[in-house]
Amino acid sequence: MVKAQASIVIARPAEAIYEFIADDFARNYKRWSPEVQRLELLTPGPLRVGSRARQVRVDQGRRTETTFRVRALERPRRLCFAETRDQFRIDYVLERVHDKPNGDFSRLTFGFQLTRVELYMRPFEKLIRSAVQEGANRTVDNVKRLVEAEVPASSDPQASAP
Repeated sequence: MVKAQASIVIARPAEAIYEFIADDFARNYKRWSPEVQRLELLTPGPLRVGSRARQVRVDQGRRTETTFRVRALERPRRLCFAETRDQFRIDYVLERVHDKPNGDFSRLTFGFQLTRVELYMRPFEKLIRSAVQEGANRTVDNVKRLVEAEVPASSDPQASAP
């Protein structure tokens, strides 16, 4: 099993980040994960536990197509996915950071588990682990950049203007 985790503090409330990740998943996922070449929601309507989607990714030149489902949806703190054959699991966890006096700040923790490494890939496990960690770091950096650029801060006077 290969695991990676990355955390980052985002200058927005957890609810706003959750909306960006979960409520607007179909629109935003490819933006924070540019390796995704195509995303198709297989379950109509908003994301809910059991919703399924198919993605085509190109990671370091390798094209993969996978189907995944929503395992957990806990507003505004957690969104989890699992590949339908349980080859990987993904967690987005949000928590409010209380020690910031100048606005709403939240910590986003992204976790990724590759549940199996095929026998022929085991000699490359260290490289796989490194690539997966780089991807986790890139994911949280991209979400932070997009959310802080596009989601108004709650302490911004224009955010509450009509």
